Amino acid sequence: MNIFQWAFVSATCFLAITASVLAAEERVIEDDKGIFNVVIENDIFAGADRDYTNGIRFSWLSSEEHVPGWARSIARRLPLADDGNKRISIAAGQSMFAPEDIGRRTPDPRDHPYAGWLYGSVGMVTDTGNTLNNVMLTVGVVGPLAFAEQTQKFVHHITNSPQPKGWDSQLKNEPGVILTYERKWRKIYEYSPFGLGTDFTPHVGFNLGNVNTDGSVGATLRLGYDLPADYGPPRIRPSLPGSDFFIPTKTMSGYLFTTVDARAVAQNIFLDGNTFKDSPHVNKKKLVNSLQLGAAVTYGQTRLSYTHVLLTKEYTTQRRKPAFGALTLSHRF
Repeated sequence: MNIFQWAFVSATCFLAITASVLAAEERVIEDDKGIFNVVIENDIFAGADRDYTNGIRFSWLSSEEHVPGWARSIARRLPLADDGNKRISIAAGQSMFAPEDIGRRTPDPRDHPYAGWLYGSVGMVTDTGNTLNNVMLTVGVVGPLAFAEQTQKFVHHITNSPQPKGWDSQLKNEPGVILTYERKWRKIYEYSPFGLGTDFTPHVGFNLGNVNTDGSVGATLRLGYDLPADYGPPRIRPSLPGSDFFIPTKTMSGYLFTTVDARAVAQNIFLDGNTFKDSPHVNKKKLVNSLQLGAAVTYGQTRLSYTHVLLTKEYTTQRRKPAFGALTLSHRF
């Protein structure tokens, strides 16, 4: 980590701590609607087909009014939670990874290994109006049981794309567990030029598990209308931050946003290979920086957003910096 990266991380941490101290106002009124989200991430949006090539995630958030008493009791015992409004979060998804040259039956050992990740998640979201806490437990499987091979071959068949030939070398079956915590601070900075809203939202978080172990710090800058409705559009984890929930106060609103993020990586099974078995692997980078640019539009009870994601290289032999897009559709009911 060079001096500029250290400066960025230190400044963001300072701002986040300052916001934590200053944020005292809590949103008391409980929202009576649940939220369903669909997120699709694919490198086709960046004109590529390599590395992290596809992800899809479905999630549901309960209304704040219908959180069971036992769940509220558990939330109060969590050391990093606030006394804000609670929601239960349930999600399921699949992620897919492949090398750049999918035409080789024996993939280049310097390229990204073939891998799939099929998972389900359950968690708790706490919102005070100024801060958002997200605690989530994810359980799934890496390897052939994730059915990533079948998914990619089916999609390539219906789109008349070249068929991948090296899935026999994918990572072996391995159960995976990830504990995720994420915290965001809103209202650390707000400004309203010409009727537009602007806010600056720092975030910190970590993943712990045999699939991913990492820590991240960063911030999001937004410009638009009705910014308090959410904390940014959702993304598939491990990722830059976003929020599955939104509470619009206008019939139509929207914003542009940019997020910067620095992630220190201790474990990434998709690059390091299987934990207990020999499998393809590459030498990962221990620090990955990322930038996302995008827009979100809300009409009535529906939100649509697009995010373009740019990352620094994730492993030493990676030929090109990865990039992909994320399309999200959310609806309140």
